[in-house]
Amino acid sequence: MDLRYSESDEKFRAELRAWLDDAVPAHGEPPPTDDWDARCVYDTGWQRKLFDAGYAGIQWPREYGGRDASLTEQLVYYEEIARASAPYVGVNFVGLLHGGPTVIAEGTDAQKAKHLQKILRGEEIWCQGFSEPVAGSDLAALQTRAVRDGDDYVVNGHKIWCSFAHVAQYGELLVRTDPDVRKHAGITWLILPMDTPGIEIRPLPTLVGEGEFSEVFFEDVRVPVENRVGDENDGWRVTNVTLRFERGTAFASEMIQLQHFLADLIALARKVTRHESHAWDDRALRLEVGHLAAELDALWAMVKLSVCRANQTGVPGLEGSAIKLYYTELYQRVAELATRVLGRAALGRSDIGDRPNKMILNKMLQSLSLTIAAGTSQIQRNIIAERILGLPKERK
Repeated sequence: MDLRYSESDEKFRAELRAWLDDAVPAHGEPPPTDDWDARCVYDTGWQRKLFDAGYAGIQWPREYGGRDASLTEQLVYYEEIARASAPYVGVNFVGLLHGGPTVIAEGTDAQKAKHLQKILRGEEIWCQGFSEPVAGSDLAALQTRAVRDGDDYVVNGHKIWCSFAHVAQYGELLVRTDPDVRKHAGITWLILPMDTPGIEIRPLPTLVGEGEFSEVFFEDVRVPVENRVGDENDGWRVTNVTLRFERGTAFASEMIQLQHFLADLIALARKVTRHESHAWDDRALRLEVGHLAAELDALWAMVKLSVCRANQTGVPGLEGSAIKLYYTELYQRVAELATRVLGRAALGRSDIGDRPNKMILNKMLQSLSLTIAAGTSQIQRNIIAERILGLPKERK
């Protein structure tokens, strides 16, 4: 694996950087986090600009509207998007980073034709309907039922922590289609139109103050059989494809942003006073920052390996679990360090002077949820132990 940047990679970087230098300021500042109408316009508008400029779906095949970029061009893209502080995928997260890639890998030609270019153009927002209150971390224990009735599945049940359900046109939905077999063998993956009768959405506000999560209730919701991705009762295998996208490359640009955050934290530590000195004068603090910076470099090397594997197979490998585990727990340690640098001021939800109190508090609170989202750290450790290291499974 040769990940040195070539002359053509650097040419791509220069072109992308020049476009971002103009496009990012022109797109303006993001709207308030609680103004969902404005957020949808902002995020999908940016997505359309990426599409029109040829930068949407950087790794997606050209036949579906993507750029079909090389491995190293993908890495350049992630680096430059973070460097420019470009708008994040936002409400497009599910469709762009794991719903759409799953349809590419497992969907029918009709499903690809219907959804993929609309996702890339920002015309379709997707949500995720996986987790359930009773199942918890054991996703395969889900109970939302789908019964075949002619050309439809009739769905009844309850999902929770559904990202962007209240603004989405479509959702990726896991349902149980055979309750009489072992739990992993009776699951099916469906594309859910969110305007279908019988769907009730209830927002779930978080400590951070954002409302991207909802719980969703289904009462006799009819989903066409043609919306099934993969075979009936083969949904657990398809789900693992989705989860590898979610745990692997989906966080790539955020990891670069975390490197930038650590650099900003150094600048902040040079300003914050501790009695008659600055926080940065503390040798132990500098040592900790050095270790964190080295770990972030190692994390990015893991991402390069994962992107290389995905480039060869079309699907991220199991190392996505190691990346997700490493990234989220490292994120927690960086956020905790930031709160220690600020001291008591880190408890404030409003900025004080030129100190970014609100942003650091939000990152600290968000860091707690990241080790739960997309599979808890405990689940990732089980996957690493059993499927990568080949250790014995837990006794039932």
